[in-house]
Amino acid sequence: MSGAGQAVEHQQHHHVGAIPKLEAKAGPGQAPESIKKPVTSSSSSSSVVSMDHVLLALRETKEERESRIRGLFDFFDASDVGYLDYTQIEAGLIALQIPSQYKYAKDLFSVCDANKDGRIDYNEFKRYMDAKELELYRIFQAIDVAHNGSILPEELWDALVNAGIEINDEELAHFVEHVDKDNDGIITFEEWRDFLLLYPHEVTIENIYHHWERVCLVDIGEQAVILEGMSQHVKRYKYFIAGGIAGATSRTATAPLDRLKVVLQIQTSRCSIAPAINKIWKQEGLLGFFRGNGLNVVKVAPESAIKFYAYEMLKKAIGGEDKHDIGPSGRLFAGGMAGAVAQTVIYPLDLVKTRLQTGGCENGKAPNLGKLTRDIWIREGPRAFYKGLVPSLLGIVPYAGIDLAAYETLKDMSRVYILRDNSEPGPLIQLGCGTISGALGATCVYPLQVIRTRLQAQSSSSSGAYKGMSDVFWRTVQREGYRGFYKGLLPNLLKVVPAASITYMKNSSRLLDLSDVIFLGYFGSWTSCYENITFNISIRRNDEGSTYDIHHLFPWGHRVE
Repeated sequence: MSGAGQAVEHQQHHHVGAIPKLEAKAGPGQAPESIKKPVTSSSSSSSVVSMDHVLLALRETKEERESRIRGLFDFFDASDVGYLDYTQIEAGLIALQIPSQYKYAKDLFSVCDANKDGRIDYNEFKRYMDAKELELYRIFQAIDVAHNGSILPEELWDALVNAGIEINDEELAHFVEHVDKDNDGIITFEEWRDFLLLYPHEVTIENIYHHWERVCLVDIGEQAVILEGMSQHVKRYKYFIAGGIAGATSRTATAPLDRLKVVLQIQTSRCSIAPAINKIWKQEGLLGFFRGNGLNVVKVAPESAIKFYAYEMLKKAIGGEDKHDIGPSGRLFAGGMAGAVAQTVIYPLDLVKTRLQTGGCENGKAPNLGKLTRDIWIREGPRAFYKGLVPSLLGIVPYAGIDLAAYETLKDMSRVYILRDNSEPGPLIQLGCGTISGALGATCVYPLQVIRTRLQAQSSSSSGAYKGMSDVFWRTVQREGYRGFYKGLLPNLLKVVPAASITYMKNSSRLLDLSDVIFLGYFGSWTSCYENITFNISIRRNDEGSTYDIHHLFPWGHRVE
């Protein structure tokens, strides 16, 4: 697992993600010194792997291995109480320089605590070590096809490719360099074990690659950064499929709120939520609350795909040959432009959706999609499909900035006034911070949404049609006052805030898998949820170690609907 560098002294080449070679007899709470042994793994051809194979590969006796594991247990047992609780596990991992925002403390504790009594004794700890080293030896042997006791770079590359992971030469070199402590160009079983010994999850090639991404690539403190490797991600089509399911599900689940919000936004007279709900129910029934949802679902896949590939193209255009490092400002620009491009391309669908949601019923039936689209084209011209685009684009930057700045500020305040230390806030605090920051960001840019919706909903050929964004603003102020810019805010917050808060809470703990993407899709719109989960990774490096966090990949392409 990550962060097993020395707790008391840095080696010249510190490797985040590798367990140190522990000296047999370490004092309580002290990180044992590193020992570098020549290692030659066995080339067992037997399908049954025993601890004898592990001992032979590590050139250890049973007594030496027992002493090594006892030393690691004593390191975690800093208070010398004879058992480990969650606090000790977490403190030990932090002492081993595991990034504070990315740790397996809970998972490791849960796996080791076999009898679930809330504490880990030495026997439980040793059982975990026995099982993990056997598991690591099996996959080491599977990768070491030459059975010469070491993994060559080409063997590792073959294993990754066979698992469906696309990796270039530069990434492979970084991978090997990260695990290869003595820099001899190969990975011994001892180095392999040290890298993954405290990794509490199943050891598969895909998990190992994801683990390396997380502990090796760290956060530069800027938003709008893509993790290199995500653009060449393992079976990335799965993420688009899972994201598509999540987006369709979430938009369908929140469709009644979306319809209600749009209906309220276009009202120029005094209005409230209850009468609007009753009117929709009486005129259209239950299906009326889902009017326009089909288009909302249809635009999920093209919007995300355009945004992703636009970012890749812009990154290449900015960086030229050195496209892997375009700098924070380059990433911010590329992310913002990618979001704007995607939103511009799919905007006609958004306008037609708004017209569907706000059009009157004829004989109890909603407007026909084909007829509505033809009427816009013939009566108003092609430019009508882009009415309201400017305020839509203007709202992108402020929302992302306010949302992220408020979230980070609230997290810092929680450390001072609630936790009263520098520890990372727990899930509930992160959920609260995400809820407040999401609500604040959505509220601040909401007037632009109202202006956009009113421009979209009104036909250019109608009498008294709005002449533009400024005309909407002044007429709203004169007739309704500033409160008119916040009609429909409540259903909008009910739709957006859960997605933002849950996204932040999940993002602060780990990179999400496909089930997480689908799960979080139930809590908000595609733009508030799936984009942040799948692609939103930023990296930071400092001199004191490494940190890891997940933020907005496209902070300027994040649209609150």
